[in-house]
Amino acid sequence: MTLRRSLIAATILAIQFDVAAAVAQTAPTSGTSTTSPRHAAKAKKGVNASARSTPKAAVAPAVAVPAARVLPAVEPVYHAPPSDPGEAVIVTGTRDSNRHARQSTAPVSVVTAATLTRSGQMNLSDALTKTYASINVVAMAADSAALTQSIQMRGLGPNEVLVLVDGKRRHSTANIVADSGPQFGSTGADLNTLPSNMIDHIEVLEDGAAAQYGSDAIAGVVNIITKKQDHGYNLSATTGANAYSGQAWQYQVNGDAGFKWGDNGFLHISGQVYHTDFFVAPSTDHRLLPLSAAPEGAYTGANYTGPLNVPTNSNHILGRPEETRENFGMDWGKDIIGDRLQFYGNLTYAHRHGEAYENYRIPTRAPSMYPSGFSPRETNEENDYAVTMGLKGSHLFGDWDWDASSTYGADGTKIGNKNTANTGMLASTCSTTPGSDYYSTDGCGWSPTSTLAETYRMAQWTNNLDFRHHFNIGNVVPMTLAFGGEHRMETYQIQAGNPNSYELGGTQGYAGLGPQSAGNWNRNIFAAYIDGDFHLTKHWDLDFAGRFEHYTDVGNTQNGKISTRYDFSRRVAIRGTISTGFRAPTLAEQHYSAMNVGPSSASGMLAVDSAAARALGAQPLKPEQSVSASGGIVLEPVDGFHIEADVYQINLRNRIVGGGTVTGDLAVQAIQAMGYTLAGPALDDTSQDSAYYLTNGASTRTQGLDIKADYRFHLHQYGNLDLSMALDLNRTRLHHNALDSQGKPILNAQNIGYITTAYPRSKIILNAYYKVGRLDVNVRQTRYGQTTDMMQYQDWSNSNTICPLDGQSIQYSNSCFKQFNNTPRWLTDIEIGYQFTDHLHFAVGANNVFNVRPRKVSQDVNSYGAQIYDQFSLQVPITGAYYYGRLNATF
Repeated sequence: MTLRRSLIAATILAIQFDVAAAVAQTAPTSGTSTTSPRHAAKAKKGVNASARSTPKAAVAPAVAVPAARVLPAVEPVYHAPPSDPGEAVIVTGTRDSNRHARQSTAPVSVVTAATLTRSGQMNLSDALTKTYASINVVAMAADSAALTQSIQMRGLGPNEVLVLVDGKRRHSTANIVADSGPQFGSTGADLNTLPSNMIDHIEVLEDGAAAQYGSDAIAGVVNIITKKQDHGYNLSATTGANAYSGQAWQYQVNGDAGFKWGDNGFLHISGQVYHTDFFVAPSTDHRLLPLSAAPEGAYTGANYTGPLNVPTNSNHILGRPEETRENFGMDWGKDIIGDRLQFYGNLTYAHRHGEAYENYRIPTRAPSMYPSGFSPRETNEENDYAVTMGLKGSHLFGDWDWDASSTYGADGTKIGNKNTANTGMLASTCSTTPGSDYYSTDGCGWSPTSTLAETYRMAQWTNNLDFRHHFNIGNVVPMTLAFGGEHRMETYQIQAGNPNSYELGGTQGYAGLGPQSAGNWNRNIFAAYIDGDFHLTKHWDLDFAGRFEHYTDVGNTQNGKISTRYDFSRRVAIRGTISTGFRAPTLAEQHYSAMNVGPSSASGMLAVDSAAARALGAQPLKPEQSVSASGGIVLEPVDGFHIEADVYQINLRNRIVGGGTVTGDLAVQAIQAMGYTLAGPALDDTSQDSAYYLTNGASTRTQGLDIKADYRFHLHQYGNLDLSMALDLNRTRLHHNALDSQGKPILNAQNIGYITTAYPRSKIILNAYYKVGRLDVNVRQTRYGQTTDMMQYQDWSNSNTICPLDGQSIQYSNSCFKQFNNTPRWLTDIEIGYQFTDHLHFAVGANNVFNVRPRKVSQDVNSYGAQIYDQFSLQVPITGAYYYGRLNATF
């Protein structure tokens, strides 16, 4: 207890010191960085062209020094960025070849590899969540989505965040989120398929940028810049566990090395192996308690009343999946004709095996196979790969820079079941007669325990040709002109699972997809853009961007962006942006359909273009459209003390959301119209069955404020202390709720909550990094604001209570919900490291030292007693405290 009080006192003192100094944002190795007047940065740091070696985004041009020739944006040999991330040359959100983060017209922050490492996290998405205030992830996605993790930014969904790798568009995952929640329908880019030791730094653009990069760049852009050193070897090993529960041991082994390629090239190779065990949140299954324990009106039809003494904590559905990953990456660059022509590229490969628990099935579900009951597991066998190759050079038609590149990326996922059973094959109604409603291809009276449920594949082939030139207008106004074109071909494939996975109601835990859901789809996208950056005066910069795109399936879109920045002095600058944007519906959103089987229910996601969905009123999906505006101030009140504050507003219309939800017999009819047969428990109480589809059903307005600050205390012989603060205030409101074919609102209160209040209202990250001699200490204090979800009344709600909105029972109602507030939480993370030799560094750390968990839900909204937390909240993790050790070796 004394230690806990001491740590609390130390944390409070650190916070007070942070606020009193009015600082934030770690300087040399902090995740986020700030932007201060460009003239001050250049005058004080004297950064020259040799620091420009970071690959460019799409083209990476913009304003350059008036009299100088613009050099290629990528040089074959890598030079490490300055120790202060704010002084790093950026390539995101600008077409300039020598723009620093603190000089950016739009808010761009740099997250260094060292900051990500000190997060103590094993994967990239969690590391970004720990270190970046406006990025979050859900507590635990449902079903197969639990096997893939996607980030959300500024309150919007994974599909509204564009991910680039060295400026090139990253392909998305094939594994769609098929269950309702904040990420419903998304197939965001999976950051965890990249080896973390491949990353040099990450540039995060907090602004709408569809006019520059195309679809998806509505909330912002995450540009992952990879290592390009031509020398050195780095090895690291990390292991840890959730010590308070004694579960979820993890380990990670990394290695990367740089090599020279002749006299003017490099090759950098990275590899990673990662594993984490299951983490299960402790719970008590309602169905395994005596009937007398159930409250009045509770649903007990699924309870076990047999003679076996089944442990009440047998349900393991809420927790983190088991996962094993092997990631590989390689970068290269080579001068072919001096600095006039260069060959560059990178490739990545990732294999993942994951398993996630589903709800426990009681002993009476399949007694011939599992006399003590069973817990089905969903499995994921995934292969993800991407390769980029390009040629770039200068002196084209004089002093034009050019870049021609081709990127191919694909993600293939096999979803399976293990520890499962097809109870329809075991039932007496099973038939071996073709044409029967209960026909089983594989016979009757038995069931497989494992099977293939479905296979997805998402592929993307992107080709870019970009040009850039700097010149002076009338020998007075420096300007950078950039223009180019892009062709992208996207393909999406669904393959049916084994017949025993989808026939007769499907396998328990996760029903497979049948031939009626399978198919191949593709589309072509053609784009052209132009960007002009004008340095109108010594202190005033103005940037215009425009982009046209044609989609062969959803038509045309035109978008524009205007950004400006004015430096009053080297200590004060203002900036602002207004832009339009879009997000085209993905092929998965348009064509995916699925069926999910619970212990006593079934739900079907209907493909938008299917007859079943059209019968319920579904219409072809249209692109989302956005209008974004932001304005900010950048300050450096004293040397080295950097502050930036930006307000923003994102109006998003035609937002693609889950809608058209129906329950009961109408849902059963829709599922059967898909070609699936329901059997057994799913028909016992059809009020628990549902069907739904995706639709352009909402318009939202997201408003927020981002504040970042940082300062370094030079304590001379006592070392250096870097203090930083990052704050994100965020609020999304529903402005339009579309109507279905029957004149009813598409979004119910629960779905509205998923897109408006499941995201934290605020998030604050206070960080202190102290280094003296060979010792370094990092302390991070994070406050997550409140989230609110409208939760469905479950089995232990009172079925006799009537919902006034529809006159039906509130139990499993889709009209009446219970509001649940996840109250604000503070998390404390500590890491202590020591440099034993010039080559070896060891660190021990604890994330969430005090084992803070989300607030528990009440029993009437706790499904079967196993969902003790709100799994769809994007607040604190459900895993509690985590302790780890890490050894780094550098040569």
